[in-house]
Amino acid sequence: MSIIKLPRPLVNELLHQAQRGADCEVCGLISACNGVPAHCYPVPNIAVAPQQRFSMDPKAQIDALRHMRDRGEDLFAIYHSHPTAPAAPSAMDRDEAGYPEVLYLIISLNTRGVLEMRGFYIQDQNVTEVALELL
Repeated sequence: MSIIKLPRPLVNELLHQAQRGADCEVCGLISACNGVPAHCYPVPNIAVAPQQRFSMDPKAQIDALRHMRDRGEDLFAIYHSHPTAPAAPSAMDRDEAGYPEVLYLIISLNTRGVLEMRGFYIQDQNVTEVALELL
């Protein structure tokens, strides 16, 4: 299992977003500079049932990608939360994963008082978990 190193301030930001939007799935993008995770770009969830799935606002997603490009950054990860489910890709997450080279981070609020975040690569319905390490 490979190890992905994430800066603690970035992880704290992701966990805080998940807690603030506890009733709905929060989502967004994470950029990297020279392969090192750098910035979080929250994107509004416009899903019809945001409590159970996420769908990124297309304009906000394009704006985030444009901002990354302007800063010389690359897309590193896509993140979202699961308010009532484990931190594992759902069948819908696997079906809709369109970036096989990008890490998918899933944050679960399923356990009271404890947030769980796990990372996966998803390619052609195949899910490979990676270990996450805080820097």
